[in-house]
Amino acid sequence: MSDDPTDPTRVVADADVLAADLLVGGAARTALSQIRRHSWMGLVASDPLLDDTTAVITTLADEEVATDWRTVVERERVAVSHPPEDHPGLGSAYRGNAAHLLTFDPDLASTQTNRSMQPYVSLSVHTPDAFARLFDPASLYEHRHDEPYPGPDRETGLPDR
Repeated sequence: MSDDPTDPTRVVADADVLAADLLVGGAARTALSQIRRHSWMGLVASDPLLDDTTAVITTLADEEVATDWRTVVERERVAVSHPPEDHPGLGSAYRGNAAHLLTFDPDLASTQTNRSMQPYVSLSVHTPDAFARLFDPASLYEHRHDEPYPGPDRETGLPDR
């Protein structure tokens, strides 16, 4: 095994994906529900990433919705810290050893950007719909555990409020 600390069970969702999961559904909800269904998966997020998402939700919905969302996510996330000058999604992924970053940003999800990061970090940047199509919980679980994949062990959808 290599000395690469990247953990394929850790995923970061950029602020646009986190807000869309709550407010829109669609591909963001599908992708994040796949993560939430499995207790052995981790959604990694720094405070700056949650700050960005809270601001988006406040703008598109209201402050009460944003505050309620943040309370739930802070309890369920894998918390990490990164330097303030880091991009919140990339910083969360790097510091949290995440293998995947989900974003709607076409520049961040481009093949060129993915290739340019590879010498520095083993991170795959995907749109939520691409992640949802590629994510195979059974093979990932069986690669990481000595027993067969038991199936999802949590409810789907949004976290409990």
